[in-house]
Amino acid sequence: MPSNQHILYSPIEFLKGVGPQRAELLNNELGIQRFGDLLYLFPFRYIDRTEYHKISDLRSDVTEVQLVGRILQMEEVGAGRQKRLVARFEDDSGQIDLVWFQGGKWVKNQLRLNERYVVFGKPKSFKNRLNIPHPELEKWEDHEKSIRSALQPVYPSTEKLTQKGLHSKGINRLQEALWQQVKGHVGDTLDTNFISDHRLVALEEALLNIHFPRSIEKLEKARFRLKFEELFFIQMSLVQQKNKRHQKLDSFQFPQIGPKFNEFYERVLPFELTGAQKRVLKEIRRDLGSGYQMNRLLQGDVGSGKTIVALMSMLMALDNGFQACLMAPTEILAQQHYAGLSELLEPIGLEIKLLTGSTKTAARKEMLADLEEGVLPFIVGTHALLEDRVKFKSLGLVVIDEQHRFGVAQRARMWKKSALPPHILVMTATPIPRTLAMSLYGDLEVSVIDELPPGRKEIKTVHRYDENRLGVFQFMEQEIDKGRQIYVVYPLIEESEKLDYKDLMDGYESITRSFPLPDYRVAIVHGKMKPEDKDFEMQRFVSGQAQIMVATTVIEVGVNVPNASVMIIESAERFGLSQLHQLRGRVGRGADQSFCILLSKRELSADAKVRLETMVRTTDGFEIAEVDMQLRGPGDIMGTQQSGLLDLHIADLAKDGQIMALARRAAEALHRADEALEGTQYPRVVATFKRKNQKKLHWSRIS
Repeated sequence: MPSNQHILYSPIEFLKGVGPQRAELLNNELGIQRFGDLLYLFPFRYIDRTEYHKISDLRSDVTEVQLVGRILQMEEVGAGRQKRLVARFEDDSGQIDLVWFQGGKWVKNQLRLNERYVVFGKPKSFKNRLNIPHPELEKWEDHEKSIRSALQPVYPSTEKLTQKGLHSKGINRLQEALWQQVKGHVGDTLDTNFISDHRLVALEEALLNIHFPRSIEKLEKARFRLKFEELFFIQMSLVQQKNKRHQKLDSFQFPQIGPKFNEFYERVLPFELTGAQKRVLKEIRRDLGSGYQMNRLLQGDVGSGKTIVALMSMLMALDNGFQACLMAPTEILAQQHYAGLSELLEPIGLEIKLLTGSTKTAARKEMLADLEEGVLPFIVGTHALLEDRVKFKSLGLVVIDEQHRFGVAQRARMWKKSALPPHILVMTATPIPRTLAMSLYGDLEVSVIDELPPGRKEIKTVHRYDENRLGVFQFMEQEIDKGRQIYVVYPLIEESEKLDYKDLMDGYESITRSFPLPDYRVAIVHGKMKPEDKDFEMQRFVSGQAQIMVATTVIEVGVNVPNASVMIIESAERFGLSQLHQLRGRVGRGADQSFCILLSKRELSADAKVRLETMVRTTDGFEIAEVDMQLRGPGDIMGTQQSGLLDLHIADLAKDGQIMALARRAAEALHRADEALEGTQYPRVVATFKRKNQKKLHWSRIS
């Protein structure tokens, strides 16, 4: 560890005002063990104390104010529980009472008449007169000398910490004591020339001004420095992993575009590829011909044509003498892929098989033998493909759909099924905000299909309240009379499963009453059903025997019914934006105009209003993902498993996209200039990076 930073490693109990009991509490509640941990506990907001108000300008509807003046007199008023200390305070514009309902005797002994004080508090009105109850007071001379900021920091705390006096102000006092100890001992993590090249402030200056900012300008410079550094070292790690894979990780080379690809493209492809699909295929083709392992993330909104791109990539593998497989997270989705791909591959005489947990023993045995001998070139499956007994003769390309549903260890098992690591293409229909993709998948190549196939009509989305249900039922009837089918989806949230189940069954009964046999048939699917019953009901809808499907979110992924033109989402306010968008994507798959109707109660939270307004305003999945991240934060978007992986102290992926892009460019430039990371240009930056990297798990690798 750097010698000038040894003090930052001191146990927190030795800081003035802490001691063993508080140290244990700080560790348990906030993970603070050493001086450095407290130094990097940053305020989450600031109270502006840069302005001094005049008494004559005060109103009771303002927040905290700051005054400068003198105490003219003090007197204790009332008796018993009503007893209070009242001090008359004056500036050059007027007078106001300062009131203490508790601790008046102690306060009175501390204050001096006619001395100049700074008063901070919230004005209240009592009998048409303003007063400030329990204000903070500080002598003017102390205020001027104090390290305390004009922008008062507010720190995170907990109930247990508050009980021991470690509320925000208590932590602020600890920060003051800490700063007196560490001042002059905070060695920089970046080189001086790097700091000037990127127009940053020094680390000690940044830390001083994040805790005790003297102005908004100094605070903004401090924030920028600390956010930039945090994001820069994340990007350094991701760029290094990406470079290592390009340099060292050999894979199979697919040098030719052969007859299977050409025949499919020229004779079978049912539509003209979009410009985005052609661009992505070129990117994949370049990777597959490089001799290095492809590790590419393919993002595309629902219905953008990712599967065709994946299929044509797999045909490249087959044309070069290799096998390919597609792995899906659920049996329904695997079956969907199998049915769609079988239909597309039949005209060129290619055999494809499906392997899931339900595959019968005899069929499984034959399939595994054909895979191992190389007779079977192409397989679709679920987690069943990961089993040790599944062996390939020459696995060249693995396509993983909805990759976030597979664990890192599970995905890594695919590597062992080939002499060299196979090429990896992972697909997701869950749009990922750009800043999040740069952080979570910055070591991957990323392709985006940002264009819908021609002829696709945009889904019309409307928001209706529960009292409009009759009109919604009339609309459903009109669409069914045109020969269309309809989804009606209910929420299913674990904490209220019984209530949700009742809502679902009540809704089903209401719909069956409104749409009686023999003219209408209603299918129902939910999590409490046996798998065979669920499949039977699903098949009734897919085949067109049932016109209405009442379901929970089990139909979010994996059901493709081009004839379904209406998606009705009940209690839409209870769904997240990403889930609403995924559900909407179940319609709009045919040539007919499709609709999404969001039904909700009238009283909505602010966030729920934003979610529903966003859904009505746009069908752009990437725009929706950005709003979702603003509302929920990056951790929730990626799920609880990944929420803490970035370990960010100050940067906010939802707001700091520009800083992220600057950090990425800086990391790429450093790696280009110093490929071996010998520290020729920036020795301190490289040393800091290596020290940080030793502690980090390379969790972002997806294969």
